Amino acid sequence: MEQQYKYFAFISYNSHDVKWGKRLQKKLEHYRMPATLCSERGWERAPIKPVFFAPTDIQPGGLSLELQERLKASRNLVVICSPHSAKSEWVGREIAFFHELGRTQNIHFFIVDGEPHSEDPDKECFNPVVETLGLPEILGANINEQIHWFPWLNRERAYVQLVSKLLDVEFDAIWKRHRRQLIRKAIAWVFGTLLVLAALVGLWRQGLPMDVVLRVNETSVHNDYLPEMQDAVVTLSLPNKTETDTLRAMDGHVLFRNIPHKYLNKPVQVTVSCRDFLTTDTTVMLTELVKVNVARDPAVYGDIRFRIYDPQTEQYLSGVEVLIEGQTVWSDETGLVTLTIPLAAQKKTYPIMASVPLHEDSLYLPCGDTYCIFRQ
Repeated sequence: MEQQYKYFAFISYNSHDVKWGKRLQKKLEHYRMPATLCSERGWERAPIKPVFFAPTDIQPGGLSLELQERLKASRNLVVICSPHSAKSEWVGREIAFFHELGRTQNIHFFIVDGEPHSEDPDKECFNPVVETLGLPEILGANINEQIHWFPWLNRERAYVQLVSKLLDVEFDAIWKRHRRQLIRKAIAWVFGTLLVLAALVGLWRQGLPMDVVLRVNETSVHNDYLPEMQDAVVTLSLPNKTETDTLRAMDGHVLFRNIPHKYLNKPVQVTVSCRDFLTTDTTVMLTELVKVNVARDPAVYGDIRFRIYDPQTEQYLSGVEVLIEGQTVWSDETGLVTLTIPLAAQKKTYPIMASVPLHEDSLYLPCGDTYCIFRQ
């Protein structure tokens, strides 16, 4: 019947390598084996536990009875190898005691620094007791072995090498799966990092001001006989501020500087008012280039309204036949003449003829009900 042990492994280390001891204990106890292999061997998914690791420095002297009992209760001995542990009398005693227990084949070496069998004593990572006891030729799992381009991948490979030796399984049987998992995690980490960076860049950009260019587009019929847009007043209304500028011409633009970036792609109010044009008051989504539609007011040069007045009788003349732009109209009982000209045919000045002689032969727009043309 196979002997039962309290600990799967005992970690032997020098106090200078305590961080590696803690890290290795965590790695071994949390390493999860493939489910199919666990079913075949009757293992739990994390079979390498518990692992004994003395959390405090060991005082000089012989092995205490407590440590001897811990070593006896351990299936394997894992030695963290470095130039420090190579010079450690205590590590040598733990190796020798485990050897005396008859478990030499269960001694495993995990190299974190230095070189195996180095001619330089300051670089040697194996404790001299290894040679003194005549232990068989060993090849420890070395985190510094240059197998892969990335150092972290070499460290993971060394962990898996140690796991395969502790469990007596083929290295390739678990390394390929472990590497795929590492690559997936690395890719997920990269994408996660990129997302975080993108979010940070977005927040950074939110805090930067931006410049907004506003242009207008005439949607009404264009008429070359009418005055061009000039000095339009453009107002950009934000939640906590209002910006105003003047648009000098239809093909020009206004530039609003230092607009908070947080308003980008948010609805804002834009108002454009100009002589001869209808006032535009609209809501747009704020972008770095805003285009607003404007339309000419067809009433300015198209709604003709004036009166014919006789200064001799001091009366408005009704029933006077008037010819304007090829159209004939008559003044009403108040002397009022009205006519609507389509936008495409509008002008600033219209020639007029009437059935009575008039002082003027041209009509200048805009004009209204109070505008009078006198009879001669």
